[in-house]
Amino acid sequence: MIENIKNIYDIIVVGAGPSGSVFVREVAKARPELKILVIDGQQKISAKPCGGLLAPDAQKLLAKFDLALPKSVLEDPQIFAVQTIDIEQKMVRYYQRHYLNMDRYAFDQWLVSLIPSHVDVLKGRCINIEKENDIYKIEIKLDDKQIQLVTRTIVGADGGGSIVRRSLFKPMQVQYVAIQQWFNSKGQKMPYYSCIFDSKTSESCSWTIRKGDFIIFGGAFKREGCRESFDLQKLRLEKFLNDSFGDAIKTEACLVSSPRKAKDFCTGGENVFLLGEAAGFISSSSFEGLSSAMFSGKKLADSFKIGKTCEDIQRIYKKSTRGLKHKLLLKSVKRFFLCNPFTRRIIMKSGVQSISPYNQEKGKEKD
Repeated sequence: MIENIKNIYDIIVVGAGPSGSVFVREVAKARPELKILVIDGQQKISAKPCGGLLAPDAQKLLAKFDLALPKSVLEDPQIFAVQTIDIEQKMVRYYQRHYLNMDRYAFDQWLVSLIPSHVDVLKGRCINIEKENDIYKIEIKLDDKQIQLVTRTIVGADGGGSIVRRSLFKPMQVQYVAIQQWFNSKGQKMPYYSCIFDSKTSESCSWTIRKGDFIIFGGAFKREGCRESFDLQKLRLEKFLNDSFGDAIKTEACLVSSPRKAKDFCTGGENVFLLGEAAGFISSSSFEGLSSAMFSGKKLADSFKIGKTCEDIQRIYKKSTRGLKHKLLLKSVKRFFLCNPFTRRIIMKSGVQSISPYNQEKGKEKD
């Protein structure tokens, strides 16, 4: 049964991840007269597959917002290096990294908590969007019912599988299925954080990350046969490391985008705006998207402060994210070299920018 709500919102934001939360926080403070609704479809038990590492660019953005990350968001252990593993070529290198290890769901909910109180936040999932004249009708599924909301403006901040983009624009051409499993940490010899390449099972990278009492293994795989590729890569990694993850206690999956060309980016059109991964703003080399998500949310909010019409806002927003698009296109070049077995071997063999753990150096001295 669909219940009709007659109130018309000025803006409905589909998605309460970093891009949506940052946008709403900034625009609601600057334009308190706007009636805004945020649809938060996140759930702890079925969270989006994500390593939950806060990259330096994202840290810098939080600093610019004058925000301090609460302790409750951080996760043990804090990580200082990534162990890069090439299973097929049997190579390992260590590279220093400056990430913050965190609980991704807790991070997202913390950002939601910063949204001004006069903004409506609804726990639900958008399942349909229809345009009728100059308004949009959005159907939302709640726990035990469906409702229909009406708005003049939509902001799509709903990730790689964005229903807003699929319904109203051309979807991203290259998308993978990100699959991630959680395991109990029981003394396994797994790396604290690793970046895994295995050309036999995936044309992209995978990862392992320790989170408190858990170990995460995840990766991005072609849609066809994605689960089989995931399971095979997990077996190959266990054999390479001579250890076992054990039984999975949770499995998560979602679509993840991989922008390769300028046309993969879409900031929206008319009264619809796209943010973060829904717009294509994600690194195709590492799948890091938090920094781009928050940056795009800020830029769209700034555009709303300046623009007088939706056409003005679209033009300003598109122009202000041009640099981000160019940066992410360069990431696609980086992806080519990292994911190509031949060039990856040259890079890893060179040892450029790599570090050597003391325990490995001691082992060499003994030999």
